[in-house]
Formats: sequence, structure tokens, C-alpha cells
Amino acid sequence: MIRWVHPQRGMISPAEFIPLAEESGLIVPLGKWVLATACKQNKALQDEGYPPIRVAVNFSSTQFQQVDVVDMVKQTLEETGLDPRYLEIELTESVIIENVDETLRKIKQLKEMGIHIAIDDFGTGYSSLSYLRNLLIDTLKIDRSFVRDIASQYNDGLISTAIIGLAHSLKLNVIAEGVETQEQLDFLLSKDCMKMQGYLFSKPVCMDELKLFLKNWQCNCQDKGTA
Repeated sequence: MIRWVHPQRGMISPAEFIPLAEESGLIVPLGKWVLATACKQNKALQDEGYPPIRVAVNFSSTQFQQVDVVDMVKQTLEETGLDPRYLEIELTESVIIENVDETLRKIKQLKEMGIHIAIDDFGTGYSSLSYLRNLLIDTLKIDRSFVRDIASQYNDGLISTAIIGLAHSLKLNVIAEGVETQEQLDFLLSKDCMKMQGYLFSKPVCMDELKLFLKNWQCNCQDKGTA
């Protein structure tokens, strides 16, 4: 997810400017730039000797509904040299239900290229089991609204546990969003959710900081004998 570093206001959340980009139509060129930059930087990391990792890029509804979106993704991968298996495209449930047949066609084409597909903010939109069955999804991401009070709110804990169980049953990856406390981490681990993201691990960082993060992570893995 893109961040805007303003010279006076500092870091501006995408929640503030993405809706404006959607309204103005700038989301399409902005999304194209984000995809190209993410792929280029990921390939650069690999070329510098860092272990290959998958980069996830959010696609807005407007962007994904573009007729040439699949060709645009293919061209971006070719221009940057990134192997498609190291790209994951994140879509919300609302994107999927806008035009299920067309979305299925595009997802199938992207999957044939080797790209991973994730459903972002799962549980907050039209959660239909039929699209999980019919679409070639790799990952479900538990929305942060369910994670925030996961250890103290009974229903949030139940919903998160159900999503984790659903993902495991369908042989899908499951990632919890917005993990910020040790208590949330412990709860999710106890429910066999082994992949998470959030400020507990790192805030958004620039490329130089990311390289340092990856170096420290690699050293920790080697020290533990897991690299």
C-alpha cells in the first residue's frame, strides 16, 4: 500500500488520499506506477543477493476493471524482469462481485502467468463461499477490524478463528492484518495463523530501511538454523 511522504505533513496515510485518487481517476496511473515500482524494487533486491520474497500489491476496483489490466501486469513484469511467482495481487471482495464472470476471466489469466491472488479485508464485504470455490484464490487476509480486539471481544475472536479454519480447510494461506500487540500475536498463533502483518513487526519503511530489516531477519534465521 502506497504511502505519501509530504515535505510538510510527513507520512500521510493512504486512507486520506486514495479516495481522492479514486474520485479523480488518478488511481489508474497511480496504481500502474505502484505496481511498476514494487516489481522493480523487488527485482533489485534479488539482484543484490537478498532472498527472494513475494511482494503484494493492492489493486483498486477502478484499476482492476480496466480492460487492459492483465496486459498491463504482464508488460510490467516483462519490463522489470520480476518472476511472476514473486508478485501477489490483492483484491477486495467488493471488486470480485462487481462482475464475477469478468473477474474470474482476469484472475484465471493472472494465475496462468504464475501470479498469486489474495482477498484483502476478508469478512468485511460480500463473503460468498461460492467465489472461494470458483476463483483461483491463494490467500485470505483477515481484516484488521477483527484483529484489533481479537483477544478481548468474543465475537471478533470467533470470526477470526472461523476464517482461519475456513482457509485451512480450503488449503489457502491466511494472513492476519493489523497485528500490533503481543496479545494479538499469541491469540493468532494459538489458532494456527502463522502469517501476520502489522506494526508489531514493522511500520512502513523506505527501501534502505527494508534492506536493513531483511539483513537482520536473515541473520536471525541463520542464528536459529532456519535459513
